[in-house]
Amino acid sequence: MGTKTVDETGVKTDERKTDEATEAAASTEAAEATEASEAAEKAGTDTPDDTDTPEDADVTGKTDGTEAGPTGVGQGAGAVVSAGLGIVSLTGSWVGTVASARESLMGQLQTSSSSDVGTLIEKGYGNAWQATAMWGGIFALVALIVGVVVLARPAFGAPGRPQAPWIKSVAWAGVALGVIGLLLAVLKYTDVLLGLPATG
Repeated sequence: MGTKTVDETGVKTDERKTDEATEAAASTEAAEATEASEAAEKAGTDTPDDTDTPEDADVTGKTDGTEAGPTGVGQGAGAVVSAGLGIVSLTGSWVGTVASARESLMGQLQTSSSSDVGTLIEKGYGNAWQATAMWGGIFALVALIVGVVVLARPAFGAPGRPQAPWIKSVAWAGVALGVIGLLLAVLKYTDVLLGLPATG
């Protein structure tokens, strides 16, 4: 009978150990399942935040791009126009050529063969040269104004945004050509430079 008691006690002891091991394994599995669900929930909540972050970055980037101010395309075009008009004022234009030919024709109509040489020269050539000088001066003045406006534009634009160096260079070239062309036009129009030849 002692053997049975020992056996029964031993069986009971083994059953208790088995039950405890089963309960421990079940609790471990439950804890792991809970941690996995919590991790999935966190991942689920973090995913929208992660997806929202690039959108926010994109929106911020677009906002920065729109608030960056003008790109300077208009200023560059104005500088090129100023330099081009300055060159035209020095080399001549078709407007000046037409105006000169018109004045020459009108001078021929207003004079006759009996007119003196001074009148013929003044009506036939002097007025035509003055018309060419006048139109050259107009182009030079416009080139000067456009160049000054381009150079002064950053003072009225976005602060802290410097003007591109090539825009400044071309605008200064237009201003210089405009000043030279305007000076030469005034000198020619007043007959200080290349005046009419003396007739006697």
